[in-house]
Amino acid sequence: MVFLPVIHTVWTYELEIEPVDSRTPSDALKTLPSHDGAAAQRRTRTIGYLLLTATSVGWGLNWPVSKHLLTELPPLSVRGISGIVGAALLALLALAFRQSLKVPRAQWPRLMLLSALNVTAWMALMGLALVYLPASEAAVMAYSMPVWASVLAWPILGERISVLRVVAMAMAIAGLVALMGGGGIAASYAKLPGILLALSGAFLFAVGTVFGKRWPLALPPLTSAVWQILIGCLPVAALGLLIEQPHFEALSSLGWTLFAYSIVIQFCVAYACWFAALQRLPASVAAIGTLLVPVIGVLASAVALGEPLGAAKIAALGLTIAGVVLASRS
Repeated sequence: MVFLPVIHTVWTYELEIEPVDSRTPSDALKTLPSHDGAAAQRRTRTIGYLLLTATSVGWGLNWPVSKHLLTELPPLSVRGISGIVGAALLALLALAFRQSLKVPRAQWPRLMLLSALNVTAWMALMGLALVYLPASEAAVMAYSMPVWASVLAWPILGERISVLRVVAMAMAIAGLVALMGGGGIAASYAKLPGILLALSGAFLFAVGTVFGKRWPLALPPLTSAVWQILIGCLPVAALGLLIEQPHFEALSSLGWTLFAYSIVIQFCVAYACWFAALQRLPASVAAIGTLLVPVIGVLASAVALGEPLGAAKIAALGLTIAGVVLASRS
């Protein structure tokens, strides 16, 4: 996995060179001389982009993984249980890096809120949306998240929505709709519950993204990821065990391999990178960067599952990537 050295480099740098600082990167940079501040700002954003790329790759490759897993396990159970196991492995990784898992009492209300928005709502609502919607249509709804995040970042964070960023958003969303929908989304009455569930999950994830920037947790990235994933996935797993009937004893060898991928990469790697990227990038830029996830998912599905990838899809991929690149420069 090419992004594992990124994680090691970033957290080694934080642990050995810099103490944990509750300030946002931009606030900390204000105390530096101008030339040092500019260099530090570039370094911070570069690391943020690397972490965001690792997140997109990890979550993007999870599309074909999830597609197969859902043929063997029900959605809430596989998401919730894999998240709990992933949080446990992340806790061991945090201890290996000598990061404390202790959460200050004042941080608990904020931690519970962000866990519910970033993990519980997304995992549960998107899992249930797939019951009513085809995967492509659910993906279009899910990755409307950057639109909500960019809009919310304006009044809550004061992030100016520049013309360049609006153009970037439009390009990326247009490419994504062409990529996943092609002929558009048939919003029939039968699909209405799935549409509402998917849009609700996307909106709440956006709220969590913006809230996490406005009121950041005073925790190291690994510690934050451990607790948010654990707290967020516990109710999802409980609900899954209550209303579903997962049969892990019948899971194939391939199923176990993909289940392990979902644990290690989707949760241990991608989520940890996502929370670390949010500390270094504007919320709207980080959110737009996640539009690469379905792009990578489509490419991975074409290779792993033999799904068709014609000229129209390739053009849509290029439009989406161009939008993401433009957003990174805005």
